Amino acid sequence: MKQILLIAILSIFSSASSSGQEIALNKNKLENGLASVEDAKIDGYDVIKVIMDPTVKVFDEPTFVKLKEFDFQNGVIEIDVLSKFLTDAPNWARGFIGVAFRINKDNSKFESIYIRPDNGRSTDQIRRNHSIQYYAYPNYKFDRLRKEEPEKYESYSDMQMNSWITMKIIVEGQKAELYLNGSSQPSIIVTDMKHGANGKGSIGFWVGPGTEGYFKNLKVIKQ
Repeated sequence: MKQILLIAILSIFSSASSSGQEIALNKNKLENGLASVEDAKIDGYDVIKVIMDPTVKVFDEPTFVKLKEFDFQNGVIEIDVLSKFLTDAPNWARGFIGVAFRINKDNSKFESIYIRPDNGRSTDQIRRNHSIQYYAYPNYKFDRLRKEEPEKYESYSDMQMNSWITMKIIVEGQKAELYLNGSSQPSIIVTDMKHGANGKGSIGFWVGPGTEGYFKNLKVIKQ
């Protein structure tokens, strides 16, 4: 019975792209991590622009801005993201952009799923396989996960730079699923998030090195 109920809940979440709490994003509602934020407009839409602190020299850090006084544990996070290269982006930049969630008060612990849009249409199959990434801060960054359990926390999906991509993350206990651009099937499934089933905290809008990231149309459904 418990398994049937869980499947039913996830089915509801999977189809809930147009419902839930819509949260207008602007810099006054956000608290900086290791990133800066400003309000912007793209094609007439109000968006936020996020750029990581350039003094950060390691990967998979708290390079996000997060919602102030917001608490999320289980449910659905949906957001549109657009990634551009900064003018000084290194040649290994991939347009890193995504969502951090269950962020604790001092940003020392959180889960994250991000994408690498520049990999999505690469002719290099290995790069394509690294289009999506899960990690858990601070102890389970991409390099450790790739070394210890290769392929388990990365995946492929079609995507590209300079285009809006809808990310929908369904979180239930220790499990997270990412759906892209309204697909009925997840692009990645993580069944063993490293901070366990009971973490909670804010939601953040994450970017990596070389990325000028834009975010709009945030919807959150809390379970």
